[in-house]
Amino acid sequence: MLKVDDKQLKAFLLDSGLLNKSQLDKAEKEALKLKKSLSSVLLDNKLITEEKLTKLKAYILGIPFISLSKETVPTDVLKIIPEPIAKKYNIVAFRKHGLDLEVAMIDPKDLQTIEFIHKKSNLNILPRLTDSKSIKHVLNQYKKSIEEELGGLIKNEQKEQEKDKQKDISFEEKIIKSDQEDQQVEDGEDLEKAAEDLPVIKIVDTILNHAIDQGASDIHIEPTKKDMIVRYRIDGVLHDAMILPKKLQQGITARIKVLSNLKLDEHRLPQDGRFKIETEDYRISFRVSLLPVYDGEKIVMRLLREDNKKRSLDELGLQGEALDRVKKALQKPVGMFLVTGPTGSGKTTTLYTAMDMVNTPEVNISTIEDPIEYRMPRVNQTQVKPSIGMTFAAGLRALLRQDPNIIMVGEIRDGETASLAVNAALTGHMVLSTLHTNSAAGALPRLIDMGVEPFLISSTVNAILAQRLVRRLCKDKEEYTLTDDQIKSLSEQFDLDNILKVLIKRKVIDPKATFKTIKFYKAKPSKECPSGYKGRMGIYEVLEMSEKIRELTIKRASQDEILKTAKEEGMVTMLEDGFAKAAQGLTTIEEVLRVTKE
Repeated sequence: MLKVDDKQLKAFLLDSGLLNKSQLDKAEKEALKLKKSLSSVLLDNKLITEEKLTKLKAYILGIPFISLSKETVPTDVLKIIPEPIAKKYNIVAFRKHGLDLEVAMIDPKDLQTIEFIHKKSNLNILPRLTDSKSIKHVLNQYKKSIEEELGGLIKNEQKEQEKDKQKDISFEEKIIKSDQEDQQVEDGEDLEKAAEDLPVIKIVDTILNHAIDQGASDIHIEPTKKDMIVRYRIDGVLHDAMILPKKLQQGITARIKVLSNLKLDEHRLPQDGRFKIETEDYRISFRVSLLPVYDGEKIVMRLLREDNKKRSLDELGLQGEALDRVKKALQKPVGMFLVTGPTGSGKTTTLYTAMDMVNTPEVNISTIEDPIEYRMPRVNQTQVKPSIGMTFAAGLRALLRQDPNIIMVGEIRDGETASLAVNAALTGHMVLSTLHTNSAAGALPRLIDMGVEPFLISSTVNAILAQRLVRRLCKDKEEYTLTDDQIKSLSEQFDLDNILKVLIKRKVIDPKATFKTIKFYKAKPSKECPSGYKGRMGIYEVLEMSEKIRELTIKRASQDEILKTAKEEGMVTMLEDGFAKAAQGLTTIEEVLRVTKE
């Protein structure tokens, strides 16, 4: 492997001014303690980017550095090194001139691989040092589009379908044929064969692999009268991926049922299952739901990335006073911390991040979840199973006998669970949970509606966080300022003066700025970033239980009254937080309005 002496690296980092002596001394001590290299510690603590560190190593070793993270390599050059070799040894060809082939590598001193490629290609190999981001970007260029990969198979099936259509079938014959098909489905005779059909296996594998590669959170396979539509949810928005011939419907549905260990011959009732895909690069669980619809069975698969790296609250998007309030709430040893928002708004991710912050050897953390989405070390996670009486309420009762310090309840769905959670917080536990309300202020009346006594709520709740997810802008984006008409339209819907105060308080804009001078940003689609967006981040509001809010809760005040008081006490709303992030160039105003329109 490519090695640079830690002392040499430290000296060059100091000379370059990239890091100061104090930062390097601290990192060096941590490296010795953890028995890691200085490079690893610097990257883990985000003191330097991988690209800058690799550039410096290239300079020390006298090897040219190349960044390929935005480059498109010609196909004929790319294919000189076969994909399995490129992937295994982290080496890619990116430029050819005459008999010289430039290759980018993580370890340009891997002479064995260089010699192997030289013999295979009969070209002079010129090694260049690069970072893992560049290698990953070029490796993705080996992949075909889903249409290219499945085009031949689908065309064959479409031809077969056309032949069937051209046959002259009488009305009586259609009825007989339909009855026979129903009998086959009931008996399940053909379903096992259909599930093991090689083209069907190839199609299903390709659908799953492309969803993983594109970072989809869900796959929708929807039967219609004439065909099957495959859609991916990417960054919260559904996109059409491809259309499959109707003839493949039975086989694809059967294949997914086999993978999920579901009943092949059951097509009248909903079914839920699960399966997992593990490779060297990722571990992903697929949560599968089948629902009978008019034209067959609709399939939705949720992708849960089990190898997700831990993220901090600020990486999720929490900023300013919202971040301070959450940290303050999590430092309290007892009481409730609630996260609210609609399905798919990132509540579970926030709760897991919060649990990770309080997860120390001194405490016992127990959870009751439906489903367990991510496994956490040193956390006792229990799955809800209503079919055998293991509800959230039953599980919570059992957890209280397990001597927990911290309890996480996946969701408060009913009055019984709400009462138990409140009582757990009242008797010396920290309780983390989620609730389906549109705003932080709406959580308090919701708990009262569930039958929890207001004085108990006011005594136990520490803070309530409400959130939505917005798409994050790519690096390339278009700058603009609002027109007079746009400002007028926004002022009719929102309190722009208050939004301006938040932007100034967060130091996002100059104190003298106005909505006419603030720079906002639009998505700019590109080859690397087709939609102009990549990934998502949260926008938040955090309601702290002050004395005034407690009094309002006891008086059974409305959501609007609670919201008004919370804003007077300095709570920044989701909309205001969203505008601050739009002014920072992290997202767009359109995204903020899309997710906060209610």
